[in-house]
Amino acid sequence: MNGWRRKGAVIHAGFEQQEAAVLRGLVSQLEDMLTARAEEAPQDELAELTGIRTGPTESPDDPVLSRLLPDFHKLDPDNPTREDLDSASAMRSLHEPELLDIKVGVAKIVLDTLPRDGGHVRLTEEQADAWLGALNDVRLALGTALDVTEDMPDELPEDDPRAPHLGVYHWLTWVQETLIQALTG
Repeated sequence: MNGWRRKGAVIHAGFEQQEAAVLRGLVSQLEDMLTARAEEAPQDELAELTGIRTGPTESPDDPVLSRLLPDFHKLDPDNPTREDLDSASAMRSLHEPELLDIKVGVAKIVLDTLPRDGGHVRLTEEQADAWLGALNDVRLALGTALDVTEDMPDELPEDDPRAPHLGVYHWLTWVQETLIQALTG
């Protein structure tokens, strides 16, 4: 890949077969995780009658999902009150379904526009925005799984099992940065 470019209203880039396979694999895994979380939502008869969907009231146990679906209400970790806990549960129940829809939707746009065998990708600005969201989610998920920190070196020792995956993380960062430049340039 040579990076994203803008030509008029179209943002485009070329992906090698291996690059497309890696990106499609990561986005598919993320989509599967998010879809599974959405399917875990409790069935609520009142929600069905009113048309207001509700989701889980508890934060995900999985650290990756927890990073992608953070709490919607800030809690004092040292002294959470019952009122704060109830508010956090209600906020999650109301807002998580919409957030899941958005995240699954942007993943689907990447999968729909990125050829399986690599090749040229042409995006509208709206599709490029979706790509940014999906790339950000994949980077957050991978960064959480790898325990990436700001003070982590760019390269890890070869015997560190995270080393090859850190290279993918850095590549995703570059793909995202060139997409931002193409959109704003």
